Amino acid sequence: MKTKEIRQRFLDFFAEKDHLVLPSFSLIPHEDPTLLLIGAGMAPLKPYFTGEKIPPHPRVVTCQKCVRTPDIEMVGKTARHATFFEMLGNFSFGDYFKEGAIALAWELVTQGYNLPEEKLYISVYQNDDEAYDIWQKKIGLPENKIFRLGKEDNFWEIGQGPCGPCSELYYDLGFEYGCGRPDCQVGCDCDRFVEIWNLVFTQYDRDGEGNYHSLEKKNIDTGAGLERMAMALQNVPSFYEIDIVKPILDYFVRLTGIKYGSNDNEDISLRILTEHLRSIIFMVVDGVLPSNEGRGYVLRRIIRRAVRHGRLLGLEKPFLHEAVPLVVEIMKDVYPELQEREDYTVKVVELEEERFQETLEQGLNILNSQITDLEREGSRVLSGDIAFKLYDTFGFPLDLTREIIEERNFDLDEEGFKKYLEQQRERARAAQEKQEDIVLKGDIEKLKDKSTEFVGYEKKENEGQLLAIFNDSSLLNTAKEGQEVNIIIDETPFYAESGGQVGDQGVMETEKANVNIKDTRYGPFNLILHKGTIVRGEINIGERVKARVDNDKREYICKNHTVTHLLHKALKKVLGEHINQAGSLVSPDRLRFDFTHFAHLKPEEIKEVEEIVNQKIWESNSVEVMETTLKEAKERGALALFEGKYNEEVRMVKVGDYSLELCGGTHVKSTGEIGLFKIISESGIGTGLRRIEAVSGPGAYKLLTEKEEVLEKVSRELKTEEDRVLSRLESLINSYKELERENQKLLQKLASSKVGDLLSQVVKVNGIPVLAVQVDAPDMEGLRSMADQLKDKVQSGVVVLGAAREGKVFLVSMVTRDLIKKGLHAGEIIGEVAQVAGGGGGGRPDMAQAGAKDESKLPEALEKTKEIVKKLNPEF
Repeated sequence: MKTKEIRQRFLDFFAEKDHLVLPSFSLIPHEDPTLLLIGAGMAPLKPYFTGEKIPPHPRVVTCQKCVRTPDIEMVGKTARHATFFEMLGNFSFGDYFKEGAIALAWELVTQGYNLPEEKLYISVYQNDDEAYDIWQKKIGLPENKIFRLGKEDNFWEIGQGPCGPCSELYYDLGFEYGCGRPDCQVGCDCDRFVEIWNLVFTQYDRDGEGNYHSLEKKNIDTGAGLERMAMALQNVPSFYEIDIVKPILDYFVRLTGIKYGSNDNEDISLRILTEHLRSIIFMVVDGVLPSNEGRGYVLRRIIRRAVRHGRLLGLEKPFLHEAVPLVVEIMKDVYPELQEREDYTVKVVELEEERFQETLEQGLNILNSQITDLEREGSRVLSGDIAFKLYDTFGFPLDLTREIIEERNFDLDEEGFKKYLEQQRERARAAQEKQEDIVLKGDIEKLKDKSTEFVGYEKKENEGQLLAIFNDSSLLNTAKEGQEVNIIIDETPFYAESGGQVGDQGVMETEKANVNIKDTRYGPFNLILHKGTIVRGEINIGERVKARVDNDKREYICKNHTVTHLLHKALKKVLGEHINQAGSLVSPDRLRFDFTHFAHLKPEEIKEVEEIVNQKIWESNSVEVMETTLKEAKERGALALFEGKYNEEVRMVKVGDYSLELCGGTHVKSTGEIGLFKIISESGIGTGLRRIEAVSGPGAYKLLTEKEEVLEKVSRELKTEEDRVLSRLESLINSYKELERENQKLLQKLASSKVGDLLSQVVKVNGIPVLAVQVDAPDMEGLRSMADQLKDKVQSGVVVLGAAREGKVFLVSMVTRDLIKKGLHAGEIIGEVAQVAGGGGGGRPDMAQAGAKDESKLPEALEKTKEIVKKLNPEF
């Protein structure tokens, strides 16, 4: 039975049993920050099991894409371990329970799939008499077919929450595939008994103290690995021999030219390439990009492990991306998105391969050198600092280093690695949190007991008490007119720079003084610092201060910040869910948004993003701000920076029903206040990182006004209407090109007329005709044209021409074919000639060109030609 039929028969069977068929969810979890990737069929359905959401039907069936990596080191070494697999599952939310789940599973495997009963075995949790009795008394299995296993094997739980015992169905591949021990049975670690289905009976709720309480509504969560089921139904002993995997293995066998089955280590590498390719493709298609964090790092580890094993098989150039179309062809009927994103997937994989290839050889050389040193010293442990260097400098994931050294029977100092990694993170955090304005040294401790309350969400003007004044070196009691200082007050409406939003500007006033505030930032102890210049009078500690934010600039900032949220969401819609914010700048006059994406945006994509954002602006959606817990915000699907650090209490900004993000910035009340949005530029700022710069509101109006003014000036210069500027330009460009062609013809005629005169200056050097002269030519193209004509006239000889124009020197050398055979080389000649005039160049034996800087040295350089010809052919 083909895998495609196995999958469909499972879904059809349960659909007939009143189950709702749901499509596979993305590998990227939705609204579940506890998971990096979906690793089980029940994971996307968790809210239905916990009661947070009402399921669309009490009975559900799915075939879910899954990725798991805890056992990645076993992939390739066994016949059954995989990082990517499809999980068939039927689920009951408070409907049928143990007897129903067991009866349905047995009916499908024995009647739907017609698996022979004599090859099927069952395990149950050691204390689950209810399940044992159902299998023995209701299904009718003999005792020697049912095995009681412990909590580690047959009890499903992950910390607190719903949990319960499980019962597993095993298929016996046969004695020849086992460990050979006479007591080999279900539960053995060998490959003989393959678990094909796990039935989890969710009947308990585990509390924080480890106590189990019976659930009022009991649920069923089952998982049948599609690939393992295929092993049983296709009667093959290995995951790598089923119909949707073997063609990939065969491809890599052909690519490497290695005979599968003749060498254990080579077989392991071939299996790793085969298995990892599937994971890589499905992860990229679902929006995961290689990175050093989160799920992106999972993908990077898998790609780099595959690249390294390809190298062991002699594949030194990027090769994985070339195999993508094969997997797409095999799986596209079930997952059409593979074909839709095939080109994109190829590019992502190829780029990551190329990046790792650049450092792989260097890293391997360092690692091999270290292993040699360890062997000489009699040590068996690779130090953490070397492992960290390989990770940080050469891109070696830790598990890749571990795998390589374990193959050589060495151990890894993982604690040492973690220490160096944490030190790097601490340095990064310290650099990020460093306040360049604060160099108070000893005085800084005096600010420890001060605090500032930000009241700027509600008001832009407020009165507070002046707590501290300081300049670049020390605390002050008083500051006078002309001094630039930092000011701390107890309550402020000024927003301090954070989250990409710039700090507020404005004024502070006392009865005797005015201060222009140029910037607002966070300082030590989370104090808000107002940096400004005293323009009148003097200020003193303890005085009451009126603080007033520049209203216009704040409003422009609010427009740009809210539109940044709209832009983020629009990019996800147009480009895919892999889009994530990687940085931003929100200022009064513009906004900048950095995000994860592999390729530059096409003009039509930029246009679509702009249209979506402007549509949301013109809908005048309300902007709501809510204070909530971090857990609740994430459960509601609020976007958050992956590396962001949030308190337990967070601020959530909701724009209509369109956008929901964690954000501490300031925003408009309605999107209609923004007015207009326009993208200025889109560019790359690093591998996998793009940047959009844009304007909104008054900034967008100003941009369009400036463009309109340019258009008006152009139309006046072209003496045409604005709507006819393009056609007028096209006409002028065509006329210009025609004139250029005519000009070239005239120049060629002019050059031809000069050729006769120049030929009279040919001299013989050791019997070789040499022409080396300065001529008048408009550019390098004209110079080459003249040299070509002279070479044709000379028939046998060396031609070197030089020209000077606007401070630049152009040089061309040509050698006829007969003299090339004698050892003369135009590239060598022009290189030495150009050096005399302070330049350089080279080229082919028959033609070469160069540029130089010193026009005064051109005659000397040309004269050098004769000397060079003599040197190259002294005996001619």
